[in-house]
Amino acid sequence: MEKQTKKSTRREMTPSEKSYQRLRRRRRFLRFLPLYIMLLPGAAYLIINNYLPMAGLLIAFKKINYSLGIFKSPWVGLSNFKYLFSNNDALIALRNTILYNLGFILFGNLLAIVVAIALDSAKNKYFKQVSQIVYLIPFLLSTVIVSYIVFAFLSPSNGFMNNSILPMFGVKDPIKWYNESKYWPVILNIVFLWMSFGYSSILYYSAVISIDKTYYEAAVVDGASTWKQIVHITLPGIKPTIITLVLLAVGRICYSDFGLFYLIPQHSGLLYSTTQTIDTFVYRALLELNDVGRSSAAGFLQSIFGFVLVFGANLLVNKLDKESALF
Repeated sequence: MEKQTKKSTRREMTPSEKSYQRLRRRRRFLRFLPLYIMLLPGAAYLIINNYLPMAGLLIAFKKINYSLGIFKSPWVGLSNFKYLFSNNDALIALRNTILYNLGFILFGNLLAIVVAIALDSAKNKYFKQVSQIVYLIPFLLSTVIVSYIVFAFLSPSNGFMNNSILPMFGVKDPIKWYNESKYWPVILNIVFLWMSFGYSSILYYSAVISIDKTYYEAAVVDGASTWKQIVHITLPGIKPTIITLVLLAVGRICYSDFGLFYLIPQHSGLLYSTTQTIDTFVYRALLELNDVGRSSAAGFLQSIFGFVLVFGANLLVNKLDKESALF
């Protein structure tokens, strides 16, 4: 009955009212027309750069014949993906990529949070400003430059480690760093943390300084120690930032910094067991082995895994704390 009464109370608009509605929509469109025009270059770039190349996903399911082209090349189904899971090098690359990124997420966020809290605790304003600039310098350096800095430390003949640091601890025989893979998980983690902690720590620092200072004043009045203030005020206050950065990092857990894993180890073949990641595997498969189909299959799997991980992690966060979820 209620639905019927609602329908009965509705009346059709008169021609003058319809004309007025069209005029309002047109005025609204003209009002925001400059914004729509400003959006066009960005939308065009997004479509050309991000969406049109997605047609190349077909390559992962084909055996590319350059004389026939992409669309006429023979269809091989999932054979390129079967190769990835049966090839030992591909499995090592997948293992290294996931383990390194887990370490980067854990140690990178811990170090950045500690630095941000320590920076907030400093009393000197100029020290804070200079520290932020100094922290950012490694992040702004090119990976090529960082590779030379690392080589200056680890060079077997003239490196700072072999000539200055190790002799202080009684190690006389020089270590051939670029020939022994066992050292590189630690080396790459240290280099990554040195390069990235500055940017992350500034993000966390901006979250820390946004916390209302009256909470800390009340905690001091109640006799709370510095550690209790950090645990009960600072960390809960920056929890949304932590969750956001961790979720974004989890989405890229199957990706790796190509320069870090290719340039820093000087692309030494003796280090592949600990420095080979999916990105370097794709690069070598594409350019050195000229295997377009298998390299495309590896890139396709990266995207699928990344989507599933972000969606799954966000779903978990959404169940625990809806306000902290990305979507």
